[in-house]
Amino acid sequence: MKTYQICPICEKKKFSHFLHCKDNTGSNEAFSIVKCNNCNFAFTNPIPLEDQIGKYYESDEYISHSNSKKGLVNFLYQKVRNHTLNKKLALLKSLSSGRALLDIGSGTGEFLNQCNLNGFTIEGIEPSKKGRDQAKNNFNINIKTEEELSQFKDSSFDFISMWHVLEHVYHLNDRIKELHRLIKNDGHIVIAVPNLNSLDAKQYKEFWAAYDVPRHLYHFSPNDIKNLGEKHGLKMVKTLPMKFDSYYVSMLSEKYKTGNTNIFSGFLTGFKSNNKANPSKTYSSQIYILKKDI
Repeated sequence: MKTYQICPICEKKKFSHFLHCKDNTGSNEAFSIVKCNNCNFAFTNPIPLEDQIGKYYESDEYISHSNSKKGLVNFLYQKVRNHTLNKKLALLKSLSSGRALLDIGSGTGEFLNQCNLNGFTIEGIEPSKKGRDQAKNNFNINIKTEEELSQFKDSSFDFISMWHVLEHVYHLNDRIKELHRLIKNDGHIVIAVPNLNSLDAKQYKEFWAAYDVPRHLYHFSPNDIKNLGEKHGLKMVKTLPMKFDSYYVSMLSEKYKTGNTNIFSGFLTGFKSNNKANPSKTYSSQIYILKKDI
């Protein structure tokens, strides 16, 4: 195991215990989440070593790599995904007329395929061979490995997207530095992550599915994304909700908490979470748009 000695964002050395959570998608191991005493950033600590983290993704329950439709919650996730793919595409088009896209954490390639069909020049990065193989087989898209990210030239992309990926990245600060290097001066970085300040996070506590330890190394609030971006010369220009996520995460959390797939209870919590977030912008998951601060 690797133990953080300093906060990944502010680099201070004092943390407090926040939660103990269980890995509900395979290993059933327990992991600790701590909060920095200085900036309040929450992160899993300790975490598996980098060469051992891959085994925690080897589960049919981990939908980003398996593309599984098994179980009611996964079935509903798949149904909603087609709608959200179009919403993501529309978001990019609304931000700029540029069409050079790098998608980091491409999974099985659905978003890249949607962009490719709509005139974007696409590149993708995905650490999972299983995900890359499915993208090749299903869409004839060649997605690169993480090791190939450094091969792209400076200022290559109008857009860099990371849809529920940043919370998985082992070397957080190095990744943000790389985003700054690769994005054009007028380009947009689009980062979507869960929000531990949401109502559903506070209600389910250690059973909140979006903690997803140990795969989720970090547990962001909006202020954390702002601080992390500013640390590396990026400014947050817009925050948007991902309203469907509250329903999916709440239904999965209900299953983890009670052992039953209680669709009604999970849906109700998701609805309440979105409703509470309207004035406060604390949705279950949020999209952050960042640009170079120049």
